[in-house]
Amino acid sequence: MINYIKNSISRDSFFGSLLFFLVLSSWYTLRPVRNEMAVANVDELPYLLATGALAMLIINPLYSWIASRSNLKKIILSCYSFLILNLMLFLLSWRTFGLGDSIWLGRVFYVWCNVYSFFVVSLFWVVIINLFRNSRKRSFYGVIMAGGSLGAIFGSEISKRFSGSFDEFGLELFSLSAALFLFLAMLLALYMLSISNNDQTIDTDNAGGGSFDAIKNSLKINEVRNIATYVWIWTALMTIQWITAINIVEDWSQNSEQRLRFFAIMEQVISPLTLIVQLFFTNLIIKKIGIKNILLSYGILFCIAFMLYGLIPSIISVGVATVLLRVFEYGINKPTRETIFSTFKKNDRYKSTVFIDTFISRFGDLSGSGFIAVGKLTSIAANSFPLIAIPIAGFLSLLGIKISNKMQVKDL
Repeated sequence: MINYIKNSISRDSFFGSLLFFLVLSSWYTLRPVRNEMAVANVDELPYLLATGALAMLIINPLYSWIASRSNLKKIILSCYSFLILNLMLFLLSWRTFGLGDSIWLGRVFYVWCNVYSFFVVSLFWVVIINLFRNSRKRSFYGVIMAGGSLGAIFGSEISKRFSGSFDEFGLELFSLSAALFLFLAMLLALYMLSISNNDQTIDTDNAGGGSFDAIKNSLKINEVRNIATYVWIWTALMTIQWITAINIVEDWSQNSEQRLRFFAIMEQVISPLTLIVQLFFTNLIIKKIGIKNILLSYGILFCIAFMLYGLIPSIISVGVATVLLRVFEYGINKPTRETIFSTFKKNDRYKSTVFIDTFISRFGDLSGSGFIAVGKLTSIAANSFPLIAIPIAGFLSLLGIKISNKMQVKDL
């Protein structure tokens, strides 16, 4: 029996890791194209980001309506199929209708990509937090995220190899590849849900409720509201950090080749470090340090990053802060947040988690960029912006303590 359990968990963790590999392969194949659309519409980015946030606010009630009336299989089938159909429509518009030179198609694609990136990943985590809920299965969140890291690397490599085809074929190869990966992910998710039917502890029936449950629960239920606020503040702080880092890099060098080399070196450091942490240390750190200390640590790390930017605004500070924050986020903090999500009631596991991962995250991006924009309207020196944000980082740590004190991670 013990060997059977071990084999079953190993099988489940492998499927979960493979599923995340396929999901992120799909997104990271499209991501460079999204970034190219951003460069082409750089002056319109604030409006496009606001449009993306509005789109997520509109889509979430529609998703909640589906979740209220469908089991998890039907949710994955309908949502992923819809996104695959969208990819095919973009391909058709680009090629058959000759809209490849349309600036508006590029803008629509940029907004849609932002929605796509959040929803495909969020729906993946809905599957995981419903199938991996007991303490043994939650211990594989790090391994599962490692599969996502490999998928991000693989998808980026696919996109890199297709980059020379963009001028001639446009979205064709990128859309087809992303659609194929997402189709395979959908089939695997449906298979995982099918074999889970034999596990009596897993309930993947419809969540019930109404279309606006995610929004209402994020405002009314303390546990959901606290984690939603945490994600909002975290994404705002990460945006402040990113914009500040970009300004420091721009001041450091006016040479595009030199800046690109610096960004590439950072990615070469971040990706393997994150993968090592996910494979070997995530579960150990969560068990030994505990959820409270992990949630507390994020605010402290932001304080360190902002002090470096404010007091020593150098390229070394950018490298250290960026590597530290991103490895911590994807190696430790993200699995911890998903552990918290797994303790929610079914209605919130299906709906509120998606609302938080999509609209709240995008709203955090807007808030962070708004913080910088307001700062620029004042006479405050630019290198003082991160120092002013330090109290917000301190509040993030206090909120993390509050969340951990009020939650109980049960062994289901």
